[in-house]
Amino acid sequence: MISVPVISAESDVEQQLHDIAARVSAERIEQDIRTLVSFGTRHTLSETQSDTRGIGAARRWIKDEFERISADCGGCLEVYFQSDVIEGETRIPEATEVVSVIAVQKGHTDPDRYVVMSGDIDSRVSDVMNATADAPGANDNASGVAGTLEAARVLSQYQFHGSVVYAALAGEEQGLFGGKIMARKAKEDGWRVKAVLNNDMIGNIAGINGVVNNTTARLFSEGTRKTETPEEARMRRFTGGEVDSPSRNLARFIDRIADRYIPNLDTMMVYRLDRFGRGGHHRPFNDEGFPAIRIMETNEHYDRQHQDLRTENGTEYGDTLDGVNFEYAAKLTGLNAVSLASMAWAPAPPASVKIDGAVTPDTTLSWATANGNEKELVKGYRIYWRYTDQPQWQFSRYVGNVTEFTLENVVIDNYFFGVASVAENGLESPVVFPGAAGSFGD
Repeated sequence: MISVPVISAESDVEQQLHDIAARVSAERIEQDIRTLVSFGTRHTLSETQSDTRGIGAARRWIKDEFERISADCGGCLEVYFQSDVIEGETRIPEATEVVSVIAVQKGHTDPDRYVVMSGDIDSRVSDVMNATADAPGANDNASGVAGTLEAARVLSQYQFHGSVVYAALAGEEQGLFGGKIMARKAKEDGWRVKAVLNNDMIGNIAGINGVVNNTTARLFSEGTRKTETPEEARMRRFTGGEVDSPSRNLARFIDRIADRYIPNLDTMMVYRLDRFGRGGHHRPFNDEGFPAIRIMETNEHYDRQHQDLRTENGTEYGDTLDGVNFEYAAKLTGLNAVSLASMAWAPAPPASVKIDGAVTPDTTLSWATANGNEKELVKGYRIYWRYTDQPQWQFSRYVGNVTEFTLENVVIDNYFFGVASVAENGLESPVVFPGAAGSFGD
């Protein structure tokens, strides 16, 4: 293992993050996708006893792969199955054990703070209840699982302040059950989850709209958080925050990571929980109040999603290997890996951020002192602000290691504001919008 628990200089961390992006291998991702496709189907209700076909064989292989990765880093990953029995649901009518594979790389300074990368194990064809037909699921979503495995290979060679979790989640097509199980368990166990990066279809570059593009990706993030109380909604009406949930500021953070560290990739922040009327495995984490977004390709090809393998009128249908661009999947995996490393090396986002300045020429922001071991990570704080119609933060000021600062002659009415924690090595947390609307939690 490369032992780098503390990076002392900004130039050092810049190089490390560029190295992380460069170490992601399209060849290893291709090999993993081919292996997952070889199981024939990974439908949640499919075969579990076979060693070569079905969801059981797939999840055992994923667990074995995580354990091999852990062996290469001296046992740095805690690898386990996470499951619950689901029954009486529209898409899981009979009692079925939904089993995900989790690998946890514990942080060395603040191990109870977590950032998560996930992909979905399961696949399907046209009939969501057909558990026997071949369902390769090459892009949807072997690409996301392969990316998660590859991120674990790369990042497990480093040590971080916070914990990094790699999750291969089950039951997505049948109702987001793997995510529901994991999110509920994380909340019960008191995990301080600061980010969930759900990767669902990261390998297709040729859209059904005729566009072929390997230089963009989409970041879907919810606006107003689902856990908002009526009183919090009343306050938001007067103070703002509709476009500054923690999930949305997580998306802004990753958008800036792409610009800085991932060559030839521009991310599109989509102000929506997911695609129009559709869902993904980040949603259960949002439902529990955790910051979570979906990372995916820009141009989808619907003939390759949820389709029986067939050819009709010269059109080929099905989610097969020839629809995956492995270099593109590697590019999006690199974005995930650098984003996870940046957050795990940086301090936690500031807590209890407040703002004041009505009917004055100045704006004052305040926040809580870092807790416990986080204190040694924090060099200071940076205040950000932007015009209210702008998607990305425009202006900033480093204010030192204080818990309150006044921006003189910056009128509160004209901007949105936020605060980020800054480490000695220059890395920053995502920006936190003041009040309950923007809180990343304590």
